[in-house]
Amino acid sequence: MHNIQLKNGQLQHLLCIEGLSRRIIEDIFARADSFLDLENNNVKKTDLLSGKTICNLFFENSTRTRTTFEIAAKKLSADVINLNVSTSSQSKGESILDTINNLIAMHADMFVIRHNQSGAAHFIAKHINKNIKVVNAGDGYHSHPTQGLLDAFTIRHYKKDFKKLKIAIVGDIKHSRVARSEINALSILGVPEIRVIAPQTLMPYGVKDLGVIPFDNLDHGVKDVDVIMMLRLQKERMDSALIPSQEEYFKTYGLTSKRVELANPDCIIMHPGPMNRGVEIESSVADSNKAVILPQVSFGIAIRMAVMSLLMEKK
Repeated sequence: MHNIQLKNGQLQHLLCIEGLSRRIIEDIFARADSFLDLENNNVKKTDLLSGKTICNLFFENSTRTRTTFEIAAKKLSADVINLNVSTSSQSKGESILDTINNLIAMHADMFVIRHNQSGAAHFIAKHINKNIKVVNAGDGYHSHPTQGLLDAFTIRHYKKDFKKLKIAIVGDIKHSRVARSEINALSILGVPEIRVIAPQTLMPYGVKDLGVIPFDNLDHGVKDVDVIMMLRLQKERMDSALIPSQEEYFKTYGLTSKRVELANPDCIIMHPGPMNRGVEIESSVADSNKAVILPQVSFGIAIRMAVMSLLMEKK
Protein backbone atom coordinates (compact mmCIF):
# COMPACT_ATOMS: atom_id res chain seq x y z
CA MET A 1 0.00 0.00 0.00
CA HIS A 2 2.80 2.43 0.82
CA ASN A 3 4.79 1.89 -2.43
CA ILE A 4 2.84 4.56 -4.28
CA GLN A 5 4.14 7.26 -1.95
CA LEU A 6 7.81 6.69 -2.82
CA LYS A 7 9.65 6.80 -6.12
CA ASN A 8 13.41 6.19 -6.25
CA GLY A 9 13.51 6.85 -2.50
CA GLN A 10 11.84 10.26 -2.94
CA LEU A 11 8.54 11.20 -1.34
CA GLN A 12 5.74 11.57 -3.93
CA HIS A 13 2.76 11.62 -1.54
CA LEU A 14 2.43 11.34 2.23
CA LEU A 15 -0.10 8.57 2.79
CA CYS A 16 1.22 6.70 5.82
CA ILE A 17 4.36 6.37 7.95
CA GLU A 18 5.06 2.75 6.97
CA GLY A 19 7.78 2.54 4.37
CA LEU A 20 9.32 5.94 5.16
CA SER A 21 13.05 5.95 5.80
CA ARG A 22 14.63 7.61 8.78
CA ARG A 23 16.32 9.97 6.29
CA ILE A 24 12.97 11.21 4.94
CA ILE A 25 11.59 11.76 8.44
CA GLU A 26 14.74 13.64 9.49
CA ASP A 27 14.55 15.74 6.31
CA ILE A 28 10.96 16.70 7.22
CA PHE A 29 12.13 17.56 10.76
CA ALA A 30 15.00 19.70 9.46
CA ARG A 31 12.60 21.66 7.26
CA ALA A 32 10.19 22.09 10.18
CA ASP A 33 13.10 23.43 12.27
CA SER A 34 13.85 26.01 9.57
CA PHE A 35 10.20 27.14 9.50
CA LEU A 36 10.20 27.49 13.29
CA ASP A 37 13.37 29.60 13.01
CA LEU A 38 11.61 31.89 10.54
CA GLU A 39 8.67 32.22 12.93
CA ASN A 40 11.02 32.99 15.81
CA ASN A 41 12.58 35.74 13.69
CA ASN A 42 9.11 37.18 13.10
CA VAL A 43 8.94 36.10 9.45
CA LYS A 44 5.28 35.16 9.04
CA LYS A 45 5.29 33.96 5.41
CA THR A 46 7.56 32.47 2.79
CA ASP A 47 6.79 32.34 -0.94
CA LEU A 48 7.86 28.70 -1.48
CA LEU A 49 4.42 27.66 -2.77
CA SER A 50 3.37 30.95 -4.34
CA GLY A 51 1.12 30.25 -7.35
CA LYS A 52 0.24 26.72 -6.14
CA THR A 53 -3.29 25.66 -5.19
CA ILE A 54 -3.86 23.31 -2.27
CA CYS A 55 -7.27 21.77 -1.75
CA ASN A 56 -8.30 20.63 1.72
CA LEU A 57 -10.83 17.92 0.89
CA PHE A 58 -12.47 16.76 4.09
CA PHE A 59 -15.05 13.97 3.84
CA GLU A 60 -14.98 13.81 7.65
CA ASN A 61 -15.16 16.84 9.94
CA SER A 62 -12.06 18.03 11.73
CA THR A 63 -11.82 21.76 12.22
CA ARG A 64 -8.48 21.57 14.07
CA THR A 65 -6.63 19.50 11.48
CA ARG A 66 -8.09 21.40 8.52
CA THR A 67 -7.24 24.74 10.13
CA THR A 68 -3.59 23.78 10.76
CA PHE A 69 -3.21 22.58 7.14
CA GLU A 70 -4.79 25.83 5.92
CA ILE A 71 -2.50 27.98 8.08
CA ALA A 72 0.53 25.95 6.92
CA ALA A 73 -0.40 26.36 3.25
CA LYS A 74 -1.01 30.10 3.61
CA LYS A 75 2.32 30.57 5.40
CA LEU A 76 3.88 29.04 2.27
CA SER A 77 1.88 31.56 0.14
CA ALA A 78 -0.26 28.87 -1.53
CA ASP A 79 -3.87 29.47 -2.53
CA VAL A 80 -6.21 27.30 -0.43
CA ILE A 81 -9.60 25.78 -1.26
CA ASN A 82 -11.52 24.22 1.66
CA LEU A 83 -14.17 21.64 0.85
CA ASN A 84 -16.17 19.70 3.42
CA VAL A 85 -17.88 16.92 1.50
CA SER A 86 -20.75 14.96 3.05
CA THR A 87 -19.86 11.27 3.19
CA SER A 88 -23.51 10.38 2.58
CA SER A 89 -23.15 11.39 -1.07
CA GLN A 90 -19.83 9.57 -1.35
CA SER A 91 -20.95 5.98 -0.88
CA LYS A 92 -19.14 4.76 -4.02
CA GLY A 93 -15.50 5.07 -4.97
CA GLU A 94 -16.49 6.47 -8.37
CA SER A 95 -18.23 9.43 -6.77
CA ILE A 96 -15.07 10.32 -4.86
CA LEU A 97 -13.25 10.38 -8.21
CA ASP A 98 -15.96 12.60 -9.71
CA THR A 99 -15.25 15.13 -6.95
CA ILE A 100 -11.49 14.83 -7.49
CA ASN A 101 -11.77 15.21 -11.28
CA ASN A 102 -13.76 18.40 -10.87
CA LEU A 103 -11.03 19.79 -8.63
CA ILE A 104 -8.29 18.73 -11.05
CA ALA A 105 -10.16 20.75 -13.68
CA MET A 106 -9.77 23.74 -11.32
CA HIS A 107 -5.97 23.17 -11.42
CA ALA A 108 -5.38 22.00 -7.84
CA ASP A 109 -1.72 21.03 -7.27
CA MET A 110 -2.19 19.15 -3.99
CA PHE A 111 -5.03 17.42 -2.19
CA VAL A 112 -5.07 17.16 1.60
CA ILE A 113 -7.60 14.41 2.23
CA ARG A 114 -9.50 13.35 5.35
CA HIS A 115 -11.91 10.42 5.04
CA ASN A 116 -13.63 7.96 7.37
CA GLN A 117 -12.70 5.03 5.11
CA SER A 118 -9.27 3.44 5.51
CA GLY A 119 -7.30 3.61 2.27
CA ALA A 120 -9.23 6.54 0.75
CA ALA A 121 -6.12 8.71 0.29
CA HIS A 122 -4.24 5.80 -1.35
CA PHE A 123 -7.18 5.22 -3.69
CA ILE A 124 -7.20 8.85 -4.77
CA ALA A 125 -3.41 8.98 -5.18
CA LYS A 126 -3.58 6.01 -7.56
CA HIS A 127 -6.18 7.66 -9.79
CA ILE A 128 -4.84 11.16 -10.33
CA ASN A 129 -2.23 12.79 -12.53
CA LYS A 130 1.29 12.05 -11.26
CA ASN A 131 2.05 15.78 -10.96
CA ILE A 132 -0.62 16.21 -8.27
CA LYS A 133 0.38 15.43 -4.69
CA VAL A 134 -1.74 13.84 -1.97
CA VAL A 135 -1.39 14.20 1.80
CA ASN A 136 -3.43 11.90 4.02
CA ALA A 137 -4.95 13.97 6.85
CA GLY A 138 -6.50 10.87 8.46
CA ASP A 139 -8.26 7.84 6.99
CA GLY A 140 -10.51 5.56 9.04
CA TYR A 141 -8.56 3.55 11.64
CA HIS A 142 -5.56 3.37 9.34
CA SER A 143 -3.20 6.34 9.39
CA HIS A 144 -2.69 9.99 10.28
CA PRO A 145 0.91 10.54 9.18
CA THR A 146 1.33 14.27 9.86
CA GLN A 147 0.03 13.77 13.42
CA GLY A 148 2.51 10.93 13.96
CA LEU A 149 5.32 13.13 12.62
CA LEU A 150 4.39 16.21 14.64
CA ASP A 151 4.19 14.14 17.84
CA ALA A 152 7.62 12.62 17.17
CA PHE A 153 8.94 16.11 16.36
CA THR A 154 7.56 17.40 19.67
CA ILE A 155 9.26 14.55 21.56
CA ARG A 156 12.55 15.32 19.78
CA HIS A 157 12.29 18.98 20.82
CA TYR A 158 12.00 18.14 24.50
CA LYS A 159 13.94 14.87 24.76
CA LYS A 160 16.59 15.14 22.00
CA ASP A 161 17.68 11.47 21.84
CA PHE A 162 15.06 8.92 20.77
CA LYS A 163 17.36 5.97 21.57
CA LYS A 164 17.06 6.40 25.35
CA LEU A 165 13.29 6.81 25.71
CA LYS A 166 10.43 4.87 27.21
CA ILE A 167 7.16 6.12 25.73
CA ALA A 168 3.63 5.18 26.82
CA ILE A 169 0.61 5.61 24.53
CA VAL A 170 -2.61 5.45 26.55
CA GLY A 171 -6.24 5.01 25.57
CA ASP A 172 -8.27 3.83 22.62
CA ILE A 173 -5.47 2.10 20.71
CA LYS A 174 -7.92 -0.04 18.72
CA HIS A 175 -9.72 2.79 16.92
CA SER A 176 -6.79 5.22 16.76
CA ARG A 177 -5.07 6.00 13.46
CA VAL A 178 -2.92 8.40 15.50
CA ALA A 179 -1.56 5.54 17.65
CA ARG A 180 -0.60 3.50 14.57
CA SER A 181 1.19 6.42 12.95
CA GLU A 182 3.01 7.30 16.19
CA ILE A 183 4.14 3.72 16.80
CA ASN A 184 5.51 3.50 13.25
CA ALA A 185 7.28 6.88 13.41
CA LEU A 186 8.82 6.24 16.83
CA SER A 187 9.97 2.75 15.79
CA ILE A 188 11.69 4.13 12.66
CA LEU A 189 13.38 6.79 14.82
CA GLY A 190 14.82 4.15 17.13
CA VAL A 191 12.75 4.41 20.33
CA PRO A 192 13.68 1.23 22.25
CA GLU A 193 10.53 0.87 24.36
CA ILE A 194 7.01 1.79 23.29
CA ARG A 195 4.22 0.79 25.67
CA VAL A 196 0.52 0.80 24.82
CA ILE A 197 -1.96 0.97 27.68
CA ALA A 198 -5.67 0.24 27.26
CA PRO A 199 -8.48 -2.01 28.45
CA GLN A 200 -8.62 -5.29 26.51
CA THR A 201 -11.72 -4.06 24.63
CA LEU A 202 -9.72 -1.11 23.22
CA MET A 203 -6.54 -3.05 22.41
CA PRO A 204 -6.19 -4.21 18.78
CA TYR A 205 -5.75 -7.89 17.98
CA GLY A 206 -2.10 -8.82 17.46
CA VAL A 207 -0.84 -5.58 19.00
CA LYS A 208 2.53 -7.16 19.91
CA ASP A 209 3.25 -7.52 16.18
CA LEU A 210 3.69 -3.72 16.14
CA GLY A 211 6.76 -4.11 18.37
CA VAL A 212 5.11 -2.59 21.44
CA ILE A 213 4.61 -3.79 25.01
CA PRO A 214 0.89 -3.93 25.96
CA PHE A 215 -0.39 -3.09 29.47
CA ASP A 216 -3.95 -3.18 30.76
CA ASN A 217 -2.95 -1.48 34.03
CA LEU A 218 -2.20 2.24 33.72
CA ASP A 219 -0.19 2.48 36.96
CA HIS A 220 2.17 -0.29 35.81
CA GLY A 221 2.33 1.06 32.26
CA VAL A 222 3.41 4.62 33.09
CA LYS A 223 6.03 3.65 35.67
CA ASP A 224 9.37 5.29 34.83
CA VAL A 225 8.36 6.50 31.35
CA ASP A 226 9.74 9.67 29.73
CA VAL A 227 6.67 10.51 27.62
CA ILE A 228 2.97 9.88 28.22
CA MET A 229 0.84 10.23 25.10
CA MET A 230 -2.88 10.33 25.87
CA LEU A 231 -5.40 9.50 23.12
CA ARG A 232 -8.90 10.82 22.71
CA LEU A 233 -11.67 8.28 23.28
CA GLN A 234 -13.01 7.73 19.76
CA LYS A 235 -16.66 7.76 20.84
CA GLU A 236 -17.89 8.24 17.29
CA ARG A 237 -16.05 5.09 16.18
CA MET A 238 -16.86 2.73 19.01
CA ASP A 239 -19.69 0.67 20.36
CA SER A 240 -20.72 2.03 23.77
CA ALA A 241 -20.40 -1.52 25.14
CA LEU A 242 -16.59 -1.31 24.85
CA ILE A 243 -16.34 0.74 28.07
CA PRO A 244 -18.75 0.58 31.04
CA SER A 245 -19.02 4.39 31.33
CA GLN A 246 -16.86 7.47 30.90
CA GLU A 247 -16.66 7.82 34.70
CA GLU A 248 -15.46 4.23 35.06
CA TYR A 249 -12.95 4.74 32.24
CA PHE A 250 -11.49 7.81 33.96
CA LYS A 251 -11.21 5.96 37.25
CA THR A 252 -9.13 3.20 35.63
CA TYR A 253 -7.40 4.86 32.66
CA GLY A 254 -7.62 8.62 33.24
CA LEU A 255 -4.31 10.44 33.74
CA THR A 256 -4.32 12.06 37.18
CA SER A 257 -1.62 14.01 39.03
CA LYS A 258 -1.05 11.00 41.25
CA ARG A 259 -0.43 8.74 38.27
CA VAL A 260 1.93 11.24 36.64
CA GLU A 261 4.14 10.89 39.75
CA LEU A 262 4.80 7.25 38.75
CA ALA A 263 6.57 8.41 35.57
CA ASN A 264 10.06 9.92 35.41
CA PRO A 265 10.25 13.36 37.09
CA ASP A 266 10.97 15.12 33.77
CA CYS A 267 8.24 13.25 31.90
CA ILE A 268 6.26 15.22 29.29
CA ILE A 269 2.52 14.74 28.68
CA MET A 270 1.01 14.90 25.21
CA HIS A 271 -2.47 14.74 23.65
CA PRO A 272 -3.38 15.08 19.96
CA GLY A 273 -6.65 16.85 20.88
CA PRO A 274 -9.38 17.61 21.24
CA MET A 275 -9.19 16.53 24.89
CA ASN A 276 -12.08 15.10 26.87
CA ARG A 277 -11.18 16.56 30.26
CA GLY A 278 -12.25 14.34 33.12
CA VAL A 279 -12.45 11.34 30.77
CA GLU A 280 -8.89 10.79 29.49
CA ILE A 281 -7.04 13.41 31.48
CA GLU A 282 -7.50 15.47 34.63
CA SER A 283 -7.64 19.23 33.98
CA SER A 284 -4.83 19.89 36.47
CA VAL A 285 -2.59 17.56 34.45
CA ALA A 286 -3.59 19.02 31.07
CA ASP A 287 -2.75 22.51 32.36
CA SER A 288 0.43 21.54 34.22
CA ASN A 289 3.99 22.50 33.26
CA LYS A 290 4.63 18.89 32.18
CA ALA A 291 1.98 19.16 29.45
CA VAL A 292 3.24 20.12 25.97
CA ILE A 293 -0.19 19.97 24.34
CA LEU A 294 -0.21 23.56 23.02
CA PRO A 295 3.35 23.35 21.62
CA GLN A 296 2.18 20.24 19.71
CA VAL A 297 -0.23 22.49 17.80
CA SER A 298 2.53 25.01 16.88
CA PHE A 299 4.90 22.22 15.86
CA GLY A 300 2.08 20.72 13.80
CA ILE A 301 1.94 23.79 11.58
CA ALA A 302 5.72 23.64 11.00
CA ILE A 303 5.57 19.90 10.19
CA ARG A 304 2.72 20.40 7.71
CA MET A 305 4.62 23.25 6.06
CA ALA A 306 7.64 20.92 5.81
CA VAL A 307 5.63 18.09 4.23
CA MET A 308 3.90 20.38 1.71
CA SER A 309 7.12 22.11 0.68
CA LEU A 310 8.99 18.79 0.32
CA LEU A 311 6.26 17.28 -1.87
CA MET A 312 5.94 20.35 -4.10
CA GLU A 313 9.67 20.80 -4.53
CA LYS A 314 10.81 20.26 -8.12
CA LYS A 315 12.80 17.04 -8.17
